[in-house]
Amino acid sequence: MTTLSAATVPTNAECRSMLPDGRVLTITASRRPRANRADVKCTVAGAPAIAERMQEVVRLARHTEVRLDSRDQVVLSMDIAPGSADRDWELAAVLADRMVRGLYQSMYAGCEHAQGWSDAWHLGRVHGAVGDGAAGTLHITHLGALSGHADPSSGVSTVRAWFPLHSGGINDSLAWVEVSVFAIESPPDGEAATSEEDTIAAPGLDLSAQQEVRQTLAGARHFDAKGLGRWRSVVRFSQPRFQGGSYQLALVMADRLARGREFVPRGRIIATGCSSAWHAGRVDTVEGRQPKLELILMQATAGDRVLLPKAWEPELPPGFVAELRQRGASVACIERIGMI
Repeated sequence: MTTLSAATVPTNAECRSMLPDGRVLTITASRRPRANRADVKCTVAGAPAIAERMQEVVRLARHTEVRLDSRDQVVLSMDIAPGSADRDWELAAVLADRMVRGLYQSMYAGCEHAQGWSDAWHLGRVHGAVGDGAAGTLHITHLGALSGHADPSSGVSTVRAWFPLHSGGINDSLAWVEVSVFAIESPPDGEAATSEEDTIAAPGLDLSAQQEVRQTLAGARHFDAKGLGRWRSVVRFSQPRFQGGSYQLALVMADRLARGREFVPRGRIIATGCSSAWHAGRVDTVEGRQPKLELILMQATAGDRVLLPKAWEPELPPGFVAELRQRGASVACIERIGMI
């Protein structure tokens, strides 16, 4: 892989995008030492929601980059605010972020135009085209095409696991948590190692829930002994608004399956459990045992593998295990991961 010397990496970069009303929006990216600040900061005057979306887009688009260096902070801004429904500026933000970090070089510095958006930036997918100044327009469907590479989504492993989402109402269901992992290179000698939590994105969650997700995965990977510092990850939920930590075991299992640490079941992994010691692999109990068991029993199908806290085993309703087996599903009550 070709790398750029520090002297050739710019401290500022710009990329433009045309809005539906014909105005040209300029996204400016600047780079500075991180100094314990956020890895990406975005500002759009009078449009905080657009700034939040730009930060999410940039972070997700970094998912399939082979190298991860979080020593610098990238600050992105727009000179004018697009409409709330406009999204064609997203690719311009991604390119500005890559240019200022030396990962993408335009043939026409200062004249880069881009139109494109995506609902799957973490897979490197793009809808739209990137213009390269006087060289014309390059139509792309994935970010790898910018450098002549293969579709980066082929290197992403994505797995879902399900957990009972119970609130005592008609919306009770088996919700899913999805983990996408992409292998990254270890930093060269002399470069600062990146913390595991810096490699994990959880778009759509509030800040406290994002932190819980990062701490859960970092702890469970510590239990692997060789699980740290090797992956960039994106975590998504079918229902991003919920309370409690009973999803944690499902999250850990999806991550372990995505990283090849577990045998793949014939059907779904359905799991509930949390832990105050994931670094030791321990699985603790959670509240709502009875309604959650009823929900699992109602929705489990052939091939499903149900994982419950060991503390629940003496309290399982009569016939619960037998009925699951009759449906073609299986169940295990566990006290540790890695022993399932």
